Amino acid sequence: MGTKDPRIDTYIANSTDFAKPILDHIRKLVHATCPDVEETLKWRSPHFMYKGILCGMASFKNHCAFGFWKGAMILGKHGRKTEEAMGQFGRITNVSDLPKDELLVHYIKEAIKLNDTGAKLPAKSKSKERKELNIPDYFTAALRKNKGAWTTFESFSHSNKKEYVEWMTEAKSEETRKKRLEIAIEWISQGKVRNWKYIRK
Repeated sequence: MGTKDPRIDTYIANSTDFAKPILDHIRKLVHATCPDVEETLKWRSPHFMYKGILCGMASFKNHCAFGFWKGAMILGKHGRKTEEAMGQFGRITNVSDLPKDELLVHYIKEAIKLNDTGAKLPAKSKSKERKELNIPDYFTAALRKNKGAWTTFESFSHSNKKEYVEWMTEAKSEETRKKRLEIAIEWISQGKVRNWKYIRK
């Protein structure tokens, strides 16, 4: 038998008036379709569990969101966009914004099948193309003034260069940036990477 979490009751009760019937409708449909479903709060919003995460819903100030954990495997073949809002059905402001109950039940059953078989979400393919590093002009100019620092920096790996560049660009004030620039040039001229202090010898 499935279980209901009283925290979900509280979540729905505390939601704005337009959201309550939407959340109630989704909740009833999920329980009716999957009697063994269990409720919980994850990431501060209601989620339905069945052999892992099945789906989740949330309410915001002006809209609700609902989506399946393995939505890309369920909805992709139906031509729906899986990037809309937090879930896969865009900004839901009324029960009528959801798919028809028959279709939603079909989606829930598909999600159940995927969890029953232990299907895994396909791994996101990492882009092999390395993004060009945008080195600030002031950093390049300072490096060029110190021949040793420039030569060493040029020999650094992409990730080592990136660590220094990010350290420079994340400085909140001009004073902090200048101080970091001085330290960076000193360290680089000594052949040190940005996080050299944490490297085990």
